[in-house]
Amino acid sequence: MTSDTATRRKRLLYQAQHRGFKEADLIIGNFAADELGAMSEADLDEFEALLAFNDHDLYRWILGEGEPPEGVAGPVFQRLRKFDVSKFTAPRD
Repeated sequence: MTSDTATRRKRLLYQAQHRGFKEADLIIGNFAADELGAMSEADLDEFEALLAFNDHDLYRWILGEGEPPEGVAGPVFQRLRKFDVSKFTAPRD
């Protein structure tokens, strides 16, 4: 991995973990923490493009509340939609 790719992954991780509201931070941020290390350059391009969308729109699409615009639902988006965030959250009493 080149230094540029490592820096890019760190930047994307930060952007994914600081979306603007807690629910998006949990899903998108934990997905990034879990998946970024294994992403190809093409995957990183797709993930970066996803992060450019409005937080609330992206969150709704991930939850299946509405369909994203054409061309958005690539392989990374599909993995994000199926991502199990429960392993990162504490059980409720």
